[in-house]
Amino acid sequence: QVQLVESGGGSVQSGGSLRLSCVASGDTYSRYCVGWFRQAPGKEREGVAHIVSDSNIRYADSVKGRFTISQDNAKNTLYLQMNSLKPDDTAMYYCAAGTRFRSGDVYCAYAYWGQGTQVTVSS
Repeated sequence: QVQLVESGGGSVQSGGSLRLSCVASGDTYSRYCVGWFRQAPGKEREGVAHIVSDSNIRYADSVKGRFTISQDNAKNTLYLQMNSLKPDDTAMYYCAAGTRFRSGDVYCAYAYWGQGTQVTVSS
């Protein structure tokens, strides 16, 4: 079982940048597919970016070209670089890890979640 702890959230002005980190313990990231999710007040949780495999990285349309997901297996850390932030990006951000499954394409069944880190973008 893997435990996940996020950090790096904060308050920034519109157009600014933040880098979120998620450190895993109890197991190694390389065994899992991983991703970032967010949830704004009054809204459903949404997937932001996912690493299903080295050749299968996905982004929500709303963050394409602005956010970059990456992982450092040597440090057992997942990152989300967020540039050109907008007020609509304000949310609690969560990292997650899971196992791959195939249903036509390959997807990630997320089973492990961090506690979240708050990102607030002001206009």
